[in-house]
Amino acid sequence: MKNFILIVCLLGLSLYAKETKDILVIHSYHKGYKWSDDISYVIEKSFSSDDNIFVSTIYMDTKRIETPEYLNTFYDFYKARFVNYKFDIVIVVDNSALAFVKEHYEEFFAHTQIVFLGINDFNKAMISGMNNITGVVEDVDIERNIDLILKLHPRLEKILIINEKSMTGNAVRHDIDRVSPKYTNKVTFEHIDSMDMHEIEEKVKVLNKDTSVILWVLLFKDKSGRFFTYKENLKQIRAISKVPIYGLWDFYLDYGIVGGFLTSAISQAEVAVKIVERILKGDKANAIEIVEKSPNQYIFDNNELERYHISLANKLKSYKIINKPFSLYEEYKTFFWLFLAILSAILMTVIFLMQNVRKRKHSEMALKNQLEFIRVLLDTIPNPIYYSNVEGEYVVSNKAFATLYDVSKEDIIGKTVFDFFPLEWAQERRERDLLLLQNKSSETFELMLHLPKQRPRLFTFNKAVYTNIDGTIGGIVCVMDDTTERLQQRQFLIQQAKLTEMGEMIAGVAHQWNEPLVELSAIMQDMEFCFNTGEMDSKKMKEFVHDSIIQIQYMSQTLKDFRNFLKPSTRKSLFCAKKALNEVLEIIGRQIFYSHIDLSVSYSKPEVTFPVYGYENEFKQVLLNIINNAKNKIIKTRKGENIFINIESTEVYTKMMITDTGGKIPEKIIGLIFDPYFTTSKNGTGLGLYMAKIIIEDKMNGMISVKNHGNNVEFTILVPNSEKSL
Repeated sequence: MKNFILIVCLLGLSLYAKETKDILVIHSYHKGYKWSDDISYVIEKSFSSDDNIFVSTIYMDTKRIETPEYLNTFYDFYKARFVNYKFDIVIVVDNSALAFVKEHYEEFFAHTQIVFLGINDFNKAMISGMNNITGVVEDVDIERNIDLILKLHPRLEKILIINEKSMTGNAVRHDIDRVSPKYTNKVTFEHIDSMDMHEIEEKVKVLNKDTSVILWVLLFKDKSGRFFTYKENLKQIRAISKVPIYGLWDFYLDYGIVGGFLTSAISQAEVAVKIVERILKGDKANAIEIVEKSPNQYIFDNNELERYHISLANKLKSYKIINKPFSLYEEYKTFFWLFLAILSAILMTVIFLMQNVRKRKHSEMALKNQLEFIRVLLDTIPNPIYYSNVEGEYVVSNKAFATLYDVSKEDIIGKTVFDFFPLEWAQERRERDLLLLQNKSSETFELMLHLPKQRPRLFTFNKAVYTNIDGTIGGIVCVMDDTTERLQQRQFLIQQAKLTEMGEMIAGVAHQWNEPLVELSAIMQDMEFCFNTGEMDSKKMKEFVHDSIIQIQYMSQTLKDFRNFLKPSTRKSLFCAKKALNEVLEIIGRQIFYSHIDLSVSYSKPEVTFPVYGYENEFKQVLLNIINNAKNKIIKTRKGENIFINIESTEVYTKMMITDTGGKIPEKIIGLIFDPYFTTSKNGTGLGLYMAKIIIEDKMNGMISVKNHGNNVEFTILVPNSEKSL
C-alpha cells in the first residue's frame, strides 16, 4: 500500500513538473566573430531566465576554412557528439550551417523543429525536402545603400566595392550586378575581390576624396590567403582612406564605416527568438511563415560622419547614431521630458488655480452685486413678494410684504403663516403649500385677506416651487397682487356699461309693456260695458280678473328680467347658454321686431343644453351689447335686415357666432373696437365691447373675436363649458 501511494505521488509530481526543452545553435562562423557573438548574446539572454530551457552552441568556423575535407571532419565531430542526443529546436545561423543541416537532414534533423537566420540570397530550393523549418532571411539591401550614398554625396562618380570570394561575398556580388544597370548614368562601380592587402591599399590611396566612396562588403581573406579578423583589415584600410567607407552589416560599425542601411545581427536574432518562443508554446515550424523581409535599419557612426563632414539633416526620417558625444540632454532625455511634463503640469495647475481663484473672487463680487440688485429690485416692486423654505418659514421678503403685516423685513424672517393668521386658516394654507411642494407645481388663486388695522383686501396669489442647483426642493416663491381696487373699478365699469344699455333696455321694456297695457285697457272697457248692460255676473268677473292677471304677470316678469340683468353675478356657476340668450331676447326682442329686423337663432344640436361655466348676468350683458350694436348699425345703415345667431358645442367650449348684415367694419378700425373708450357712435361711451372682452377673457377665461365676412360682421364667443375646461 505504501509503495502504491509513493508511485501515485511521483506520478503526480511528474505530471505537474514543467517539461525541459533543449535548443542547439549551429553557427556557420567562429566564436569571436561579432556577427556570431551578437546572435548568441541575444539568444542566450532571451532564454537565460528560464531554468527549463537549455541552449547549446557549436561553431563550423567556415570563415577560415570551408574545404570538403574539413566539412567531412565537422560531420564526424557532430555525429560523434550528438548521435544519441535529440534536440527540440535547432537554430541554424548563416548559409553554411543551413547547407550542413539540409545535407544531413534525414540522419540528424528529420524530427527536429528548425529555425534559420542570417541566410543570404535565400530561395525555397535551400530548404526543399525539409518539412519542419522556418526562419528569418538576411537580405543586404544593395539598392537602398546605393541610393543612400548618392543622396549623401551628390557629386559622386565612383564607388569602390571591397569584397571576397566566399559564399556570402558571391551572393552580395550577384545582388550588386543585378541592380547596377539602374545606375549606369549616375555612378561607376569598381569591384575588388581578388587582390592582396597591399594591392587594395594602393587602390584606396588614389581615390578622389570629392568624387569617390568605398562600399565595404566582406574581407576575411585576401588573394594571398592571409586571414583577417572582421575588424583589423577594416581598420587598416580606414587608416589610409581619404574617402568615406560605407558597409552592409552593423558589426563593422565603430571600426571604420560611416554606416548605411545595415543588416543587424541583433535584429535578426530578436525576430528568430520570437519564432522559437512560438514553437515552444506549441506551434509547428512549418506553420509559421518565413520572414522574408530582413529587419534592417539605418545606422551611422557619429565619429565618421564628423570626420567626412556628412550631414543627415533632411536626408532621412528615421535612423540611429552611435558614438554620439556625451550630452546631458541625450543621456537623460526621458527624465528631462518627464520633469518638464511634471513641471508644466504643476505650472498649469497653479495657473488654473490662480485663474480659478480670480474667477471665484470675481464671481463672488458679481454675486454680491447681483444679490444687492435683487434686494433693491424686490423692495422697489410694489407687489408683496416672499420666499419660504420647505418648512414654511419665510426666508426672504420685500418691503411691500413686510409693510402688509406692519412689521420690519427682519421680523418676517423665520416666521410662518401661523404667526400672522388664525390657526384654522393658517393650517389650510400650509396644507395647500405642502401639496404644491409634493407636486413641484405652481398655482394662481384669489384670496381675501383680513389684515390687522386694515379693511379686507382681495389678493391674487401666484405661487411656484423652486429647486436648488443640486435638484432638491428649495421652497416656494410667491408674488401677491392686490386686486381690490381693480376689481371695484371693473365692477364700476361693468355697471357703467349696464347703465349705458339701460336706455335701450327701457325702450325694450316700453315695447314689452305696450301690448299688455292695450289689453288691460280693452278689458277695463269690456268690464264697464258689461256692468252698464247688466251682463256682469260672477263668471264674467272671473274671466276679466283672469285675463288681467295674465297681462300683469307678463309685465311683472319683464321688470324682473330687467332687475336681474342689472344685478352683478357674485360667483361663477354652470348655466345654459340657450336660456341666457332667450332671456336677453325677451328684453330686446320686440324692439328688434319693431325695427323691422329679422333675428334668427340656430343650434347645431337642438337637444343639447349648451352649458357655460362663468358669470351668467355678465354673459347676458355681453350678448345684449353685441346684439344691440348689430341692431343699431342695421337701423343706421339699412344695408341689410338680418341678425343670425348660431350656437355650437365642442369638447371644451360652447361657441356662439353673432352675424349681422349691416355692413362691414372698416379694416383700419376693426382691431381697435375692443379698446376702452373707442367708439364710432356720437353718443357712445366706448365701454360696451371693452367690458365684453374683460368679461369673456379675463373673468370667464374664454375668447372673443370679430372679423368681416364680405359685407357682414361676425362676432365669435368661446366660453368654457365646465369648470375642468379652465
